Amino acid sequence: MELAKTNIVLRRTISELRRAANKYGAAIWDEVAEELSRPRRRRRVVNLSRINRYTGPGDVVVVPGKVLAAGRLDHPVTVASFSFSKAAVEKIRASGGRAIHILDLVKENPKGSGVKIIG
Repeated sequence: MELAKTNIVLRRTISELRRAANKYGAAIWDEVAEELSRPRRRRRVVNLSRINRYTGPGDVVVVPGKVLAAGRLDHPVTVASFSFSKAAVEKIRASGGRAIHILDLVKENPKGSGVKIIG
């Protein structure tokens, strides 16, 4: 039996992602919604060192979970996630990148082309 999420922002995010996946035929948003539907202890937690390792300058990545500040980021990257640590946001901005919510990325790129899932 699956329990309903109590976080209203998370419920809205999952709902909007599924709606965008159906409307634009973008399977990536359905996959991200599925990842966010997991229990909190099973959601992805990604450090900046991993994002730095698997991206290049100007890449756009989505993290279906939380971004933490361990490591360094030496190139500008747009990172969309459900949540960030405060230090992670500061490091992303210091490298010239952007830290945005997943729904903001859906508005900018509804088809999800060129977006990588990292986790």
